[in-house]
Amino acid sequence: MGELQEIRASGTVVRAYVAGDFASAATGVVLLHAWWGLNDDVTAYAERLAGAGFAVLAPDMFGGQVAATIDDAERLASSSDDAAVGAIVLAAIDDLANRLGSAAGLAAVGFSFGAAWAIWGPTQRDRLRATVVYYGTWVDSVLAEATVPVLGHFAADDPYESPETVREFEKGLRDAGREVLIHRYPGTGHWFGEPSRDAYRAAAADLAFDRTVAFLRDRL
Repeated sequence: MGELQEIRASGTVVRAYVAGDFASAATGVVLLHAWWGLNDDVTAYAERLAGAGFAVLAPDMFGGQVAATIDDAERLASSSDDAAVGAIVLAAIDDLANRLGSAAGLAAVGFSFGAAWAIWGPTQRDRLRATVVYYGTWVDSVLAEATVPVLGHFAADDPYESPETVREFEKGLRDAGREVLIHRYPGTGHWFGEPSRDAYRAAAADLAFDRTVAFLRDRL
């Protein structure tokens, strides 16, 4: 089982959930949580990735705060400081890179709020070789600032990420010359991959996880 640790990298101190066999893993994942914070869904997903052979580091971007309701989650996300969150993400990437060494392949996986940071991460750190996003996008020029392949999991009915937004995201990546693979899951809504939410759909979540593992193994 993994554990919460305090990590220090790039001058930033970060609380993070760490899982996996770092002594033997050749690949690592920075796992970036949704606007709920570093909750049990995140640590459970980290354990699943660790079980698939990845070393995983999931930083706490909200300083220990965890939301249960949408109102609380909106408050956490809207009150977060972009510069501070960015520093946390970079510290997590740097710490994972230092732990695994220069030969290890690294990726970022992000859920919703964390998806945007998973897209941003490779623009700042070329150690990241792939990005996976769950129902989260970024649609401006930042997409041309990195070259890593992107796998996206999106719900069929999602008020936060409309089909038009997802198409714009996919087009932006392709226009930038990047490899992109988008999956849409029928009968699902936002948060379908998070077991604590009413929107959770086990079959779609399991399929998305299997696709994520296959993508990461192939690209890393």
